[in-house]
Amino acid sequence: MSSNAKLVSRSVLVPFILVTSLFFAWGFANDITNPMVKAFSKIFRMSTTDGALVQLAFYGGYFAMAFPAALFIRKFSYKSGILVGLALYAIGALLFIPASETGLYFPFLIAYFILTCGLSFLETSSNPYILSMGDEATATRRLNLSQAFNPIGSLLGMFCAMNFIQARLNPMDTAERAQLSDAEFEAIKAADLDVLITPYVIVGLVILALFFIILFTRMPKNGDKDHSLHLGKVLKRILAIPRYREGVIAQFFYVGAQIMCWTFIIQYGTRIFTAQGMDEQAAEVLSQQYNIAAMAIFCISRFICTFLMKYISAGRLLMILAVAGSVLTLGVIGFQDITGLYCLVGVSACMSLMFPTIYGIALEGLGDDAKFGAAGLIMAILGGSVMPPLQAYLIDQGTIGGIPAVNASFVLPLICFLVIILYGYRSHTIHQKKEPVTPVA
Repeated sequence: MSSNAKLVSRSVLVPFILVTSLFFAWGFANDITNPMVKAFSKIFRMSTTDGALVQLAFYGGYFAMAFPAALFIRKFSYKSGILVGLALYAIGALLFIPASETGLYFPFLIAYFILTCGLSFLETSSNPYILSMGDEATATRRLNLSQAFNPIGSLLGMFCAMNFIQARLNPMDTAERAQLSDAEFEAIKAADLDVLITPYVIVGLVILALFFIILFTRMPKNGDKDHSLHLGKVLKRILAIPRYREGVIAQFFYVGAQIMCWTFIIQYGTRIFTAQGMDEQAAEVLSQQYNIAAMAIFCISRFICTFLMKYISAGRLLMILAVAGSVLTLGVIGFQDITGLYCLVGVSACMSLMFPTIYGIALEGLGDDAKFGAAGLIMAILGGSVMPPLQAYLIDQGTIGGIPAVNASFVLPLICFLVIILYGYRSHTIHQKKEPVTPVA
């Protein structure tokens, strides 16, 4: 499995670094958002299911914009797609200012949707662009290296959510807020919304600065040779490849598992700590610390896995980690104390490899068709929109089968890992030989 091909050549090092910084940028957006399900539920006195609409809007933007982004990139260039993505990201973040002024929940959902339309452009552009920046033999390792900076952005997002949002919200818990008069509730809500928007406004300004840096930087033309828009022919061609087709399905379930594990670790930890007598806000902050620990483990594990891929095939390593993730998820369901939370933190080590590896396996050998292939894989991020509301619905049941519903709800991530095990196995065995790709007619 070892390859002597160079990972990144000196001639594309600066563009590689700039594009890799985008992985950091959308990691921040993803993981400052996950804790907002709990925050919005509290601020607007909503159920967990209603709060999870944040995830529906957030990951719905990925789904809605993936193929328009692919068409745009195919017509113009990867660089153009990145610039549009950064512009939409910044606009969505800055729209938190007027959303806060309305005092309503729906405008925040619109802001999240626009922001993630930008992230969809960025991911549809950046992932295949990184794959194209060098030898195909090292493409999946190169993408894993870039993706390793994604959880660093996620860590910063979690840190900001914990220290600049959750810790500064009014400490009054959900039950106490329900007893307030309308005037008292509106005053507290307005103050909390002012706290919530500040990090988004700052990141919006930073993204604008990054937009201008990339605008004036010379970027390589890799993969920008074919600007034809034979969408029907390309889709027919790539969907005929089992490795790609099954990769889209596996990616849907992986993203669903990831977002569920990171979103509802707050609810999972809060149940454990409040049962020990801790007040709700302190329990939420402590749970977020465990979430940060999970992300740190995820980050370290991704660098380790990128190294291991020099010696172990991508499909085999994917399968091994999915099996380990399934075992730990059984612990999350079965244990009702701190042991279950430790298992949930450990799941992140297993997830670290999955997104870029599924991505790299699925796009292998697609050439310029990778632009549309990338769109299908980004649309699969819809799993992060569909699955969390289902899990939130289960959590709202209180108990299921005699155990806390928050524990039982993790049967959904378990099912997701079983799908990934199957894809890893098929990638290592059935799809190990390269499948022929029909050239463009």
